[in-house]
Amino acid sequence: MMYEVIVIGAGLSGLTAGALLCKKGIKTAVIDKNYMPGGSCGIFKREGVTFDQGSAMLFGFGEKGFNAHRFVFNCLEQPIDMIKHDLLYVMNFNGHKIRFYADLDLFKEELSSVFPDQKDNIVRFYDDMSTMYQHVLVETPSYTTPDENDLDDAKKGFKKHPLSYIKFLSYLNISAEKLLKRYFDNDEIIKFFDKLTSTYCYTTTKESPAILASVMFVDNHTGGSYYPAGSTLFLPGLLEKSIEENGGDMILEKEVTKILFENSKPVGVELNTKEKIYADNIIFSGTVWDLYGKLIDSNETTEKKRRWASNMVPTYPSVVLYCLVKDDCIPKDTQSVEMLVGNVDQIDESEVTAYIFSIDDKTLCEEGYHVIAAIGPTFVKWSELNEEEYITRKEQEKERLIKVLERRFPDIRNSLVYTNLATSKTLERYLNKKDGAVAGPKQKLGQHMFKRQHTKSQWDNLYCCGESTVMGTGTPTVTTSGISAANAILKKLGKEKFKYDINIVNYVNVIGKPVKNDDLFYKYDDETAKIVKKAFACQLCENPTCAEPKEFDARGIMRRVCVGNFVGAKKLINEEISVEKLKQYEKMCIEKKRINKSVEISVVIEFLRK
Repeated sequence: MMYEVIVIGAGLSGLTAGALLCKKGIKTAVIDKNYMPGGSCGIFKREGVTFDQGSAMLFGFGEKGFNAHRFVFNCLEQPIDMIKHDLLYVMNFNGHKIRFYADLDLFKEELSSVFPDQKDNIVRFYDDMSTMYQHVLVETPSYTTPDENDLDDAKKGFKKHPLSYIKFLSYLNISAEKLLKRYFDNDEIIKFFDKLTSTYCYTTTKESPAILASVMFVDNHTGGSYYPAGSTLFLPGLLEKSIEENGGDMILEKEVTKILFENSKPVGVELNTKEKIYADNIIFSGTVWDLYGKLIDSNETTEKKRRWASNMVPTYPSVVLYCLVKDDCIPKDTQSVEMLVGNVDQIDESEVTAYIFSIDDKTLCEEGYHVIAAIGPTFVKWSELNEEEYITRKEQEKERLIKVLERRFPDIRNSLVYTNLATSKTLERYLNKKDGAVAGPKQKLGQHMFKRQHTKSQWDNLYCCGESTVMGTGTPTVTTSGISAANAILKKLGKEKFKYDINIVNYVNVIGKPVKNDDLFYKYDDETAKIVKKAFACQLCENPTCAEPKEFDARGIMRRVCVGNFVGAKKLINEEISVEKLKQYEKMCIEKKRINKSVEISVVIEFLRK
């Protein structure tokens, strides 16, 4: 099988690159070992409840600022409904509740009320960073990584605001801490910024490059914080939809085990099934450790390169507690994202960020309940535990995280309906997060920016994107890396690149909150809406009881129908399968056992066949 481009990995960066290439008519296949695309950005279901498995506090959808997601969906001409949160989030810091308002002036007042002796410094700092941000990123929008910057575009911006550009570039090799100490003479406020950088990029201010931190401190206020209406199923799902509607192939549940070389040049990939797929160009959307430690044969690289990759320091490992709770334990003033800081002096296990997106999106669970995902650091060596120790420690971690949540939600223990814990081992197994390091290699001084994996590798047909590359972690940054990889190939093929256009039509629709079930179906006619609702009943089981996916991929069809990807869903239908066989699958549906009502697979398939 031959393609123009193979994308290894269906995380957001890989999906972005694949979708943009397909939009330009490039024959592309995206390969991923999981049965759902998205990597860290996606969902799982338990007994009718939808849980976000990872990345869900989304920046980059705003009208201004570093809005890479908006840029991509506009380029793809793919509509997406988003919820905009009232606040970015709340930080519970040292007895204070610090609200992150989208309005930067309001936020400066809020922060000044916590650090009154630093008020003038706070205003000066944020004013300076805002001016620089406006000059460098807002007035001359660029949707590419620094290693792939267009020199002509950079010159235009520099000529308009040379001082801001010089200041910005001077931050490349100094720490955020050093920058902050130019403005603040109070160690306590530096600790506050430590918590900010640990939330944004899993590094302290001492580790964080000032060039990145200076952007982060301002950007999220400019663009705002968003959540896809109906869950994060929609963000990767709609990118997949664009790929399949534009002739691309999604090859899921197959793992790339090797990049094939001929005459010292990458020519394709080998899968865990021993199947070989060939392409003119390859995009790798994964970790630098996997690229040089697993996929590329040591004969094709140098010992120096392999040592460089293996020595990249990962971010700290994490665990995630998923809960369904009765809503009376969540105070009315609770925001969708709350950071609970335990120890202001360092990052430790007393620190948790709680994501409660059911506050704004009522489609995730029934009325009267809330869904919580609580993520925090863990320093347990999970890979060293035997099975019995692992199970015991998992229960201990659940208890520890519940106690952390009790600091903010005192009645939560008595309101728990369901809990599950993803350990670092779980995150590595499902999301390829090395030892549970959810943000890949640390974006710290010494292994930051240009010292990371570049978009272009040493081979002229192997490209890279994702959190191991120049811009590091975060959904807007990995999306930008995907844009860069796609544009690098388009340039090579002599095709027009995707660039900022002030007149581009907007496809990002911000809808009112709270979102309810019926709000997801307004875009369909009555018949189609009924079918999509039936598909939403599917639990997207990891181990389906209805049908073996290799025989009939019911969950893959239902997942695509949920996001309106009817083209992709139809591709999975075996025309020979009978209505009687579909009815048999329905009898085996897990929902039949749980609520005595199967997912109506046969009705959905009949609709698609029409």
